[in-house]
Amino acid sequence: MRIAIPSDEKNIDSSICVSFGRTPYFLIYDTDTKIREFIDNSTAASSGGAGIKAAQILVDEKTDALITPRCGENAADVLKSADIKIYKSISSSIKDNIDAFVSGKLCLLDEIHPGFHGHRK
Repeated sequence: MRIAIPSDEKNIDSSICVSFGRTPYFLIYDTDTKIREFIDNSTAASSGGAGIKAAQILVDEKTDALITPRCGENAADVLKSADIKIYKSISSSIKDNIDAFVSGKLCLLDEIHPGFHGHRK
């Protein structure tokens, strides 16, 4: 299974980025092969629609799941239409979130916010 995690740094020990659409990087982690790759989020500086565009990156990367602290409704719609599950992160390192995911300890993200629509928070 390929999971994506928004990250402020290219470091598995760093914290998860709180902004899905404007994260500088995504970690793509394969739970079967244990291969990890950081990819640039080319949409982070977009004037609008960053969440939707970031979601499309994850669709194109053929991810199966996303671990994030929050997600806007438009991005969530793109992810859900591609059958990408959205999990609520725990407040700790990316590595801790991967371990929690693999152990089945993360819950699906059930609070999808309306989005910031250009407010850059």
